[in-house]
Amino acid sequence: MSTLIADLKTLVLEAAEKAEPEGGLTDDEVLFGPEARLALDSLDALQISMAIQQRYGVRMPDSKDTRRALTSIAHLADHLRQHAPSLKE
Repeated sequence: MSTLIADLKTLVLEAAEKAEPEGGLTDDEVLFGPEARLALDSLDALQISMAIQQRYGVRMPDSKDTRRALTSIAHLADHLRQHAPSLKE
C-alpha cells in the first residue's frame, strides 16, 4: 500500500504541475477546497483523472465520483484498489 500511496502523490503533483508542499503531502491531506495547500481546481481534477486512467486503467465517469475519489491521497488509493484489477488484493 505504501508504494501505491507514494506513486499517487507523485502522479497528483505531476498531473497538476504543482510543487510538493513544504513538509510533504500527507496521505489524508485535503486536495481541494479552501483549506487545501495545493490549491487544486477543476482543471487539475481533470488532468489527474486522465493520468489515473492512463496509468491504472480506471475511468472516473462523473464529477461526483471524481470529487469523492480525489478527497485525499488515501481516498484515491482506496478507490483504485476497488476499481483497478491490477491493484486488487
